[in-house]
Amino acid sequence: MKTGTLSIHTENIFPIIKKFLYSNQEVFLRELVSNAQDASQKLQTLASLGELKGEIGDLTIEITLDKEQKKLTIKDKGIGMSADEVEKYINQIAFSGAEEFLQKYKDAQIIGHFGLGFYSAFMVAEKVEIFTKSYREEEPAVHWSCEGETSFTLENCDKADRGTEIVLHIQKDCEEFLESFRISEILNKYCKFLPIPIRFEGKIINNEPPLWIKKPSELQNEDYEKFYRKLYPMSEMPMFWIHLNVDYPFNLTGVLYFPKIKPNMDLQRNKIQLYSNQVFITDNVEDIVPDFLTLLHGVIDSPDIPLNVSRSYLQTDANVKKITQHITKKVADKLTSIFKDNRKDFESKWESIGVFVKYGMIRDNSFKEKVKDICLLQTVDNEFYTLEEFKEKTKVLQTNKDNQLVWLYSNDLTTQELYIRKAKAQQYQVLRMDGIIDMHFISFMEHELDKTLFVRVDSDTIEKIIDKGIEATSLLNEQEQNLLKEIFKKAAKNDLVAFQFQNLASNEMPVTVIRPEYQRRMQDMTHYQFPGMGNIPDLFTVIINSNHTAVKKILLLPNETEQISLAKQMLDLAYLAQGMLKGEDLYHFIENQISKL
Repeated sequence: MKTGTLSIHTENIFPIIKKFLYSNQEVFLRELVSNAQDASQKLQTLASLGELKGEIGDLTIEITLDKEQKKLTIKDKGIGMSADEVEKYINQIAFSGAEEFLQKYKDAQIIGHFGLGFYSAFMVAEKVEIFTKSYREEEPAVHWSCEGETSFTLENCDKADRGTEIVLHIQKDCEEFLESFRISEILNKYCKFLPIPIRFEGKIINNEPPLWIKKPSELQNEDYEKFYRKLYPMSEMPMFWIHLNVDYPFNLTGVLYFPKIKPNMDLQRNKIQLYSNQVFITDNVEDIVPDFLTLLHGVIDSPDIPLNVSRSYLQTDANVKKITQHITKKVADKLTSIFKDNRKDFESKWESIGVFVKYGMIRDNSFKEKVKDICLLQTVDNEFYTLEEFKEKTKVLQTNKDNQLVWLYSNDLTTQELYIRKAKAQQYQVLRMDGIIDMHFISFMEHELDKTLFVRVDSDTIEKIIDKGIEATSLLNEQEQNLLKEIFKKAAKNDLVAFQFQNLASNEMPVTVIRPEYQRRMQDMTHYQFPGMGNIPDLFTVIINSNHTAVKKILLLPNETEQISLAKQMLDLAYLAQGMLKGEDLYHFIENQISKL
């Protein structure tokens, strides 16, 4: 038997293991099972090379609990270790100085690294034992034992079968890991797609091979849909998917699904699962998947994504950048191919696709360049145009006197119905911009497009919005306008209201309420970004139609009381059209209308 003791001047790694190495305790089981998988796959490799004597046999990894003895055991039938290998892979790592340890393994890939991953066991165990026998028949079996202190024992033992058995004596404050449901939970989270069978409580945990390691040519649509249901059992079926399969200049496999996104629904991130050699790592992939694509669902698996020893954060390096660029390109190519192959199908899915395209154009310039020609604009009549198509569609009628294209939009088809009708009556196109990303997209596109303005359809009168520089005649002279302005001010009883006269068509409404476009933008952005905040105070303008006979009629009434009453009725109708007539004012308006029946 060999025993070892450290100098009291040497700091070992156990405090580091317990406090800094991992972000949560449960990953100890992931690491130990991954080591068992690695040992088993190495044996398979030796067998394929003809370097293994005898049969390979059943390689199933066994995990057992002994709650009474407070023991958790992970047993494999893999390559095993000799005494020298235990000395190399276990003792030399464990009993090095802490500073040397951190320097040597700061960038380590823990999964599959036996010594380093093995020591995660000491996060939950007060004592750990190894019983191991090498595949080399001449090597005796050995037993290693350590209680997380600065000493260990290493001696021969009578283990007869090839492989390694790790026995954890669970410490008192970690007895949750003696509960079978907890072990099942961890195994299903991290290990359900590993290639070597894992048995716990008589059941094989990983009984379904991962879809992403198969060739796309081997799979049908039903296979992808079945796998999606397995990953997200409560979700609606996705629209389509991308199968990633790259082996040079980096290794990357996976399947990314495009979920259906409903208007104004909460965007769910952290739905992409990251694996390394089929071992689950995290569902926080923002460092390798572009921000706008974290809305996707699915799996990516790559051994070339560097992970630090905490496994909590992905490090940035050349491979990560290449993988990010590749995923972005694959998504853009998929969207472009759908658009070119079946535009009608593309348009039918635009409600969801549009979120990815618009958000991606805002967030990623390279993606913008790839998809700008397939970015669609949808009108209130559910017609779809590319940016260039819509430019051609609107350039004749919707170019103002400053040679700017004016693109009208609505973000609420119900409350803005009156203004939409008025715009359409003059053959103007009105865009539908009521999606969760549209307010940001409008601001972005105004910077991208040359001489193009986005104006909400109810932000002013149509004549004012698409100003051709043509002056119209008025039924009212300047003195009459001044008199009417004072009457309307008294009717409004609101200092935040401004009044303007415009020479509109005689069949237009006598009074229209508008809000400045900049204020609408602020209100819309606040609504989407901070839905719990109160509304920004309304600063609005009352447009009085100087060509409407009803406006002229106010001046013909015999007294100021009747003049104010008629002006108030016109204002109430304008407020009602904007959804601004509420509370007591709405009650009195209805009562007044009923009294006239």
